[in-house]
Amino acid sequence: MDSGSVTRKGQVTIPKEVRRELGIREGSRIAFTVREGKAELRVLHRAPQRAASGFGMLKVRRRHLPPDFDPATLLAPRRRAGP
Repeated sequence: MDSGSVTRKGQVTIPKEVRRELGIREGSRIAFTVREGKAELRVLHRAPQRAASGFGMLKVRRRHLPPDFDPATLLAPRRRAGP
């Protein structure tokens, strides 16, 4: 059985193993009730899991750059075609 302490604001940290088993994440909604001198915790709403990466989430309308594109070429001075 895990235990914790109560802060001055009345906050308690739910142990990691309990959060994992109940699917509690940041943004989850939890209800508390007291029955026969014991506190009960119920998960009302589980927050959706966040994506680890945003890669591929946005669609690009422009053409993709070729794999051999060198961004340094953008910084190189342009030569004028002259007489």
